[in-house]
Amino acid sequence: MNVYLVVILAILLGSHLLTVIIERLNLKHLTPNLPAEFIGFYDQKKYTKSQEYSRENTTSDLIQSTIQIIVTAAFILCGGFNLVDQWVRTLHYGPIVTGIIYIFSLALLAGLLNLPFQIYDIFVIEEKYGFNRTSAKTFILDIFKSLMLLFLLGTPVLAVTLWFFREVGPLAPLYIWGIFTVFQIFMMFLAPILIFPLFNKYTPLEEGDLKDKIENYARNHKFTMRGVFTMDGSRRSTRSNAFFTGFGKSRRIVLFDTLINNHSSAELLAILAHEIGHYRLKHILKQAAVSVIETGITLYILSLFINNRALFDAFKMNDISVYASLIFFGFLYTPISLLISIAMNWFSRKYEYEADRFAVETLGEGESLSYALKKLSVDNLSNLTPHPWKVFLTYSHPPVLERIRAIRRVAENS
Repeated sequence: MNVYLVVILAILLGSHLLTVIIERLNLKHLTPNLPAEFIGFYDQKKYTKSQEYSRENTTSDLIQSTIQIIVTAAFILCGGFNLVDQWVRTLHYGPIVTGIIYIFSLALLAGLLNLPFQIYDIFVIEEKYGFNRTSAKTFILDIFKSLMLLFLLGTPVLAVTLWFFREVGPLAPLYIWGIFTVFQIFMMFLAPILIFPLFNKYTPLEEGDLKDKIENYARNHKFTMRGVFTMDGSRRSTRSNAFFTGFGKSRRIVLFDTLINNHSSAELLAILAHEIGHYRLKHILKQAAVSVIETGITLYILSLFINNRALFDAFKMNDISVYASLIFFGFLYTPISLLISIAMNWFSRKYEYEADRFAVETLGEGESLSYALKKLSVDNLSNLTPHPWKVFLTYSHPPVLERIRAIRRVAENS
């Protein structure tokens, strides 16, 4: 049997088995006893509801993952990748266009496989637990807009990647790396202006006490921004959030309308102080730098597997191509991607603690941030007691109880 085929099937089954084990551990770690820290924020009925929400989401995700693994393995073993390739070749386009059509065709098939689960998650589970406000029209328009963006942005990126790997030779990863880096920087400026408004409406925050406090805090801590905006997040969900978009002087503070409705001015300022902390402590730049380095390493490793005949035999391919190499390499890269994500999540959790510390020290108190985190957890039916292995493998933020304890320690020592 082909060695690559054995390795790929082992990766698929192994990653799925790991997911099942971790999720089962996480469910068993749920406790019916409300943590003392949340007494007065959660009533027992809603806390029980949050655990039911975790169980239902986990079950849905595991069913989806299982079906995806079965379909993917069957697609490989039955020569599905080759069938798509042979069909695309009958269109008689050049290698670049053929590659773009091939990759987009596979992406479309994957999207169709995921679509029923996406619909179920939004219109059944999220609806059942009071989160969903997405209409069928908005859902369809979101898909259409996403496909258009994928085509408009993905086509030139794919074309450049395929051309360089076909024509340039050993130095191709270096050139592509440089182009990708420029593209990522360009998107930091472009996304807030042209892309995000396609999905949501952004309105300048109305004049008043909240806006004054935010602008004064930003000014006092030398945080340059273009303005403070509200976003109509309630069009799709009752969930709350706040974030920054843009880069340099084009940065914008964005508050979900649901966040403004559910939190006091002091809590909102604490949330934004945390986000400003990420910028002031250069977390965003560090993560961007790591992302650029990761992209370069990935492209180099990818170049080692371009047009590998044994790898193509594993997928029952008649013809070798650069574009199919990109797809097949993704299967082999899964374990490396997992290790990188674990490391990135560890740093992300570390940065969250540091941003919390920044917020507490600059505001002079930690209760507002603690209250905000508690309210966000209750409003989003968050799991208050995730299993440590679940946190280690997948959490980009520390569990809320650990964050609150850390905030209290900082406040006591300030």
